Amino acid sequence: MSDSLDRAYRALQLTLGATAVAAGADKFFNLLADWEQYLNDDVSDRLGLSPRQFMSMVGVIEIAAGATVLSGRTRFGGLLVSAWLLGISGNLFSKGKFFDVAVRDINMAVAAYALAELAHRRQRRIAEEDIELETVA
Repeated sequence: MSDSLDRAYRALQLTLGATAVAAGADKFFNLLADWEQYLNDDVSDRLGLSPRQFMSMVGVIEIAAGATVLSGRTRFGGLLVSAWLLGISGNLFSKGKFFDVAVRDINMAVAAYALAELAHRRQRRIAEEDIELETVA
């Protein structure tokens, strides 16, 4: 991968991974937002959880997804973050509010998908370079 693609990969990896970890951690503190306001009441009712309990579960999942992106399992993590953000957007659209946040999350989901594709290309390039080194040696 060229240097510019590698820089784009690293920028997406760092920002998407760190954002997921920070947002997930904040589900326990509500310093960035009152996260429960974004939850469609039907979701927590159907699961039999209070909004607070549901957001705590969401926080754990977001921290894990962000850590996966940052840990080097970037392709899987990018796909996970992308799907998660699309789910959040679906929740917001079903609530009938916060459309601006839903659209932003769709954009972030596309960026996470792009990261996953870059990670896949990067992994293939590294594997090809390893094969070339083995052939030369």
